[in-house]
Amino acid sequence: MFKPETMRQINAWLLLLPGFALVVTFTHYPAVSTFIHSFFMDGRGGAPAQFVGLEQYRYLLDDEVFLKSLRNNIIFACCTIPCSMSLAMLMAFLVNARLKGQAFLRLCYFVPTVLPMIAVANIWLFFYTPDYGLLEQLRFFLGASTGINWLGSEQTALFCVISVAVWKDAGFFMIFYLAALQQIPPSLGEAAMLEGASRAYYYRRVVIPLLMPTTLFVLINATINAFRMVDHLFVLTQGGPNNATSLLLYYIYETSFKFWDTGYGATLTMVLLGFLGFAAFVQFGIIEKRVHYR
Repeated sequence: MFKPETMRQINAWLLLLPGFALVVTFTHYPAVSTFIHSFFMDGRGGAPAQFVGLEQYRYLLDDEVFLKSLRNNIIFACCTIPCSMSLAMLMAFLVNARLKGQAFLRLCYFVPTVLPMIAVANIWLFFYTPDYGLLEQLRFFLGASTGINWLGSEQTALFCVISVAVWKDAGFFMIFYLAALQQIPPSLGEAAMLEGASRAYYYRRVVIPLLMPTTLFVLINATINAFRMVDHLFVLTQGGPNNATSLLLYYIYETSFKFWDTGYGATLTMVLLGFLGFAAFVQFGIIEKRVHYR
């Protein structure tokens, strides 16, 4: 018979085993397998894959579509992350205040979150439709004489896609900020009023620092979304025009499942994982040290 301390350790490992097996099966094993596969070039016509070493990584520097997709994804992330987080915090402040119709306002903010991304993309596709879309009707009402092909122009297409992502994500992030705001003791606001602090100073020096743990959590989710959200591209642009809205994950999908070049797709996937790993290092290695947990 085992000692009680040994039995507790065995029970603990047995309880961890199902979760550990799932993580290894669906996270670690695919990542390692993709890394190994990135060194091989798929054989054509049923031929076996050939080991090419770092050749596919060198080709990345000459792949104009990859460089453009990477640039688009960086712009997409730099726009969607701060915009969706700032808008979510602003909406949380509004719905946390004692306003008439507060419940209806919360519902309006949260509705885009529960809609499937394909449905959201179809709604915005109507907004962006040339000549008779909602945006064009508003422009004509305000006196514009010529229409704009919002999704057909390289200058506007990417920012149209960014707007859809921000509209979709902001309501979801608002829920976390609202929950965090409701955990702040009202006595802090009362003490600030007694000390003569303005409302702006109270929010800047008290509320926002107390929201930093939530902000870090939201930042992690926003970063992941910025590199994985491609559903709306299938409906809105399919990466066009001229790859102006092609994001890294969308290019990985096209390379791996449309052109069946899974070896190069694995190489692109490792680049994406590298970006996410760097983002995780910045968030947990640098930003988290500045976070105050109550």
